[in-house]
Amino acid sequence: MNTTHRLELRDVRIRLDGKTLVSLDTHIGPGEVLTVMGPSGSGKSTLLAHLAGFLAPGFQAAGRVLLDGRDIGDLPAERRGIGLLFQDPLLFPHLSVAGNLRFGMPLATADKAARVDRALARIGLAGFGDRDPATLSGGQKARVALMRLLLSAPCAVLLDEPFSKLDTHLRREMRQLVFERLREAGLPSLLVTHDREDAKAAGGRVIELLP
Repeated sequence: MNTTHRLELRDVRIRLDGKTLVSLDTHIGPGEVLTVMGPSGSGKSTLLAHLAGFLAPGFQAAGRVLLDGRDIGDLPAERRGIGLLFQDPLLFPHLSVAGNLRFGMPLATADKAARVDRALARIGLAGFGDRDPATLSGGQKARVALMRLLLSAPCAVLLDEPFSKLDTHLRREMRQLVFERLREAGLPSLLVTHDREDAKAAGGRVIELLP
C-alpha cells in the first residue's frame, strides 16, 4: 500500500456575498476518510468544488490546499491529482466497460488490457470488458466507476454523496468496497454526505458544517 499521500487544508475559508460558508483547518492522512456532514446549503459541495479546482465564480476562497506538500490551489483541475466519485457513475456511453477503465489511465501505463482484466476481476466483473455500460445494473456501474477512479492513479479522492442513489443492500455493499479500496491504495479521501451510516462506514473523523 502506498502510504505517502497526504491532503492538507490550511485555514481554508470559502465566502459568498460576505458570508463565510466553510472554514476548515485540517489534514487527511494516507488511507484516511474524513467525513464532512451538514444540511443542504451548508457548503459541502462548494468545499469539494474548491478542492477539485472548479469553484464557481462569485465565491471567494482563501487558505492553502496542499497535496503531498505541494500547493495545488492555483493549478487547473486536471493537474491537481485528485479523483472524484459522484452520486451518478457517469460512465461514457460511447465506450465499452473496458474503454471506460482505460480512459483514465495515465498515458505511460504498461499493458493496459491486462490491467483492465485484473481490475474487473477484483470487482467481480471478470469478462465484462466488452459490455456496453447501458447493459449494467446500478451496482455494476458503481463498481466500474470506482475502478475507473482508482486506475487513474489519483493522489487523493473526493466523494460526493456516492451512495445516495443506491438501494439499501447495494449501499452497504458499495460502502464496504469503496472504503476498503481507498484504504488499500493509501489515498486520503474526503467524503461529503448527509447520511450518518456513510460516516460510520468510513470510520474516520467527522466534521459537521453549520447551516
